[in-house]
Amino acid sequence: MQWIDAGPLEAIPSPGARRLPSAHGDIAVVRTGSGAVYAIDDRCPHKGGPLSQGMVFGERVQCPLHGLVIDLPTGFAVGPDTGAVSTYPVRVADGRILVGLLPQTASAACGGGCACAQAA
Repeated sequence: MQWIDAGPLEAIPSPGARRLPSAHGDIAVVRTGSGAVYAIDDRCPHKGGPLSQGMVFGERVQCPLHGLVIDLPTGFAVGPDTGAVSTYPVRVADGRILVGLLPQTASAACGGGCACAQAA
């Protein structure tokens, strides 16, 4: 697996997120309030909003465009919303975040009947 350096751990506030450009598209590298680090597609399955600019709470991130909430460990939207983003393996070594470029889960488009679609 190819690993890319996403920068120093302390460069991402806890909680917070940063955009990581990659050959596979942008990845949101998210750090929770507890210090856990996740990597997911940086594109909301509903309207394509930048998840790296969303609010992080617990182990979730909320899309800044319409409020769809993504569970960081699984990449799935939290009900009643639907859809999913790909998740990527993460490891922290010597204070640096490394992201594996092999998605662990597949993304899925929003079904359109979710609460975020009604807010559009």
